[in-house]
Amino acid sequence: MTEENFLTEQFEASRDHLRAVAYRMLGSRAEVDDAVQEAWLRVSRYDLSDIANLRGWLTTVVARICLDMLRARKSRREDPMGPHVPEPVDDTREREAEMADSVGAALLVVLETLQPAERLAFVLHDMFAVPFEEIAPIVGRSVDASRQLASRARRRVQGAPVPETDRTQQRRIVDAFLKASREGNFEGLLAVLDPDVVFRADQAAVRLGSLAEVRGAEAVAQLYKGRARTAHTALVDGELGAAVVLGGQLRIALRVTFVGERIGAIEAVADADDIATMEVEVLDGSDPDPLSRKQPHAQ
Repeated sequence: MTEENFLTEQFEASRDHLRAVAYRMLGSRAEVDDAVQEAWLRVSRYDLSDIANLRGWLTTVVARICLDMLRARKSRREDPMGPHVPEPVDDTREREAEMADSVGAALLVVLETLQPAERLAFVLHDMFAVPFEEIAPIVGRSVDASRQLASRARRRVQGAPVPETDRTQQRRIVDAFLKASREGNFEGLLAVLDPDVVFRADQAAVRLGSLAEVRGAEAVAQLYKGRARTAHTALVDGELGAAVVLGGQLRIALRVTFVGERIGAIEAVADADDIATMEVEVLDGSDPDPLSRKQPHAQ
């Protein structure tokens, strides 16, 4: 059997599984077909000799494609037509798989309310048992942040929204962190950082002069001491974080993960393509020219 025939055979053997993943991500038969077809086009160009778990690898490929499609769908949703309504499944095998997983149209409607990254983390982990170590690189976040995405999605699916008191407390923490940073208040920074806090930056931020990774409260406090002068408390994809804004443009988004009442992780995202997929809303009014309205990306 040739390598091409082997790949075709393995892909076809996984097709129903891949369609099930895509359907739970997208809720549209046409988009499911597009996602699976795009996955085939991508994998047919890869050297698969070093891939031990082909089915798992194919799952991540389809998940990445679906995430891109969800983000594109979200950025287009500016007309008055209302939210996307999942289409019913008419394929017998998919209906059986859906019933077995207790997934129906009602759940798909709820999934439509989630942010793309939340939906992916929840679907892959809770429905297909994909470990967070594999989910994290797909959504471009740490393992802990990926767990939080799934947990947040799970609460929404179960009808338990994030308590407003938690959101208020998180904003106070971010406000205090940025204030201490601007003032060069080392002790103030330590007060809001978890002892095991981790700072990570993407390659674009590294090119701007950031360190790729810093661990520990003292090291992160030293990193931010006297900085954050153009950073503002913000909602980043619906969660408390910060935005570095220059001339009315979003330059760096800071995703923040909380551990209790302290900051447990900070991820700096400066890549223009990644920023273009984000929905960022600056919350404070200290900058005379901030991102003054909710917008999906820098203009």
